[in-house]
Amino acid sequence: MKAFLAHQNQEGKEVVLLAGSNWLIQALVHTAGPATSAVPRPSQCSQIGTEEQEAAGSRKAGASSAPPAKQGLISTQPPRGTRDFHPEEMRQRNWLFDHMAAVSRVFAFEQVDAPVLESEELFVRKAGEEITDQLYNFEDKGGRRMALRPEFTPSLARMVLQKGKGLPLPVKWFTLAQCWRFERSTRGRRREHYQWNMDCIGVAGVEAEAELLAAMVMFFRRVGLSSKDVAIKISSRQLLQAVLVHHQIPAESTSRVFVTVDKMDKLPQETVEAELKGAGLNEEAISGIMTAMQVRSLPDLEKLLGSDDTAVQQLQRLFELAAGYGYDDWLVFDASIVRGLAYYTGIVFEARDRKGELRAIAGGGRYDQLLQTFGGQQQPCAGFGFGDAVIMELLKDLDLLPHFQHKVQDVVVVMDEGLRSAACDVAMQLRQAGRSVDVVLESKKMKQVFKVTERVSAERLLIVAPKEWEAGRVRVKSLGSREESDVLLADLISMCGSDKSDAKHV
Repeated sequence: MKAFLAHQNQEGKEVVLLAGSNWLIQALVHTAGPATSAVPRPSQCSQIGTEEQEAAGSRKAGASSAPPAKQGLISTQPPRGTRDFHPEEMRQRNWLFDHMAAVSRVFAFEQVDAPVLESEELFVRKAGEEITDQLYNFEDKGGRRMALRPEFTPSLARMVLQKGKGLPLPVKWFTLAQCWRFERSTRGRRREHYQWNMDCIGVAGVEAEAELLAAMVMFFRRVGLSSKDVAIKISSRQLLQAVLVHHQIPAESTSRVFVTVDKMDKLPQETVEAELKGAGLNEEAISGIMTAMQVRSLPDLEKLLGSDDTAVQQLQRLFELAAGYGYDDWLVFDASIVRGLAYYTGIVFEARDRKGELRAIAGGGRYDQLLQTFGGQQQPCAGFGFGDAVIMELLKDLDLLPHFQHKVQDVVVVMDEGLRSAACDVAMQLRQAGRSVDVVLESKKMKQVFKVTERVSAERLLIVAPKEWEAGRVRVKSLGSREESDVLLADLISMCGSDKSDAKHV
């Protein structure tokens, strides 16, 4: 698939230019923006359409095929806000994702995925949502407005609606999805990140939230974290909604208020109050919001809203269930947690490091109206998103992030190039038996071969040599004990047949 960039010609029409093989990255660099594609700079245009430029040049009358001018080294850095994953980082990422997937599966959730490229309308919602302004969006060659997904929940909703009434409820799905947001990169925040999502659709009670939080806590425990390291702050959107209704705040201001309150922990109080005033709130309403958002206990919340309030009863039930699951010590009531996305309707939560040094590790809650927003039948829904960036920072800070070496069980070397095919046969039989095997592909001195075995932390060195092979044997050197022996090939395979390794992190 080829890349494309869009810019405007002299008639003001959008023109698509081909660029290289990775259209996704080119689209990120040059077409991010809320409505229209960015016009590439001359330095950017020089990289566009290499193949097409060459083809056009060859069509010119009398054109000669002169060798291309020598150019300097390209930038070796990935686009701003994105990451490369070299083998050592990839092993850590696999370790993290494996824990996420394992937890999801023991909770009986099924894995799904969807295109990272979606229709733009899937993510464009009520004005004022920060995420709408952070879209990587552009027009494709068919004139369609497209976007790279900034989150997975709308894609999940689309997939559920796609199945219609034939989908048995409750739906319990999880995904490990790559997401993109055009925002300022800081520690724990990147323009590209992966997100673990667990969503439960079809359960109206807080039992769904309790189960989701149990999964999140199990993950934290699996990677070495405790309730002393992480707190999960709990609240309900209905609390702030009740305050807004009490002060007769018009519906058109609601989204803006929620977005502002969601940033209370990041902005000075005077800035928050100024933004609320800008949303049309008077001093009394602002004071009422600020007072309500400072509530930090369920008894105080009950005094504020009354014991018969739905939000109070739901939160009390959630804390009761958390005690049953055994993770109530992880939960902290915090009325200021509202989540900025407009589709949340009830209980919301965020996982935070106890020291308060990082952004939210994960967040989620109830979003009962999302399917209806996309034209479907209303269904109760709850879920969370858990990014990979912040949790990796926290694990590094606490020295809990493991370092995995590249490990190979066997290294096979041939002593005579005439036996190269025999060495390939030995390697393949070992691999089919479940062993991880590295073949020395070039003729090397034994000193160099031992350097190879050290680099990959090999357990054994298998030497295919003329005399031993003639007898149907392979010289096996145990690199731990330094013992060696000549072993029949059949015996060698049968010895390792039951020793199949899990090579996910190697």
